[in-house]
Amino acid sequence: MSKNLRNEAVDQLFDAILCLKDREECYIFFEDVCTINELMSLSQRFEVAKMLREQKTYLDIAEKTGASTATISRVNRSLNYGNDGYDMVFSRMEENK
Repeated sequence: MSKNLRNEAVDQLFDAILCLKDREECYIFFEDVCTINELMSLSQRFEVAKMLREQKTYLDIAEKTGASTATISRVNRSLNYGNDGYDMVFSRMEENK
């Protein structure tokens, strides 16, 4: 994570997220914290990342998710040059199946 993102307010937000016990609590919390559009954008990026890992084309991803090519490209850049956060989460999700 970028060093300028690390601050007490972000730490407190992450601590709050880590307190959530289940999907229902996530819905309750995130519906209060985020707008519907923000939450839909986050979930869209996550779906884009999943599809990119499955080697789907930009066209397939755009058609299925409605994401712009700019969003797909940004997510692809994170997958290739980011902090491996997507990979970490996808691996854990696979382990928990």
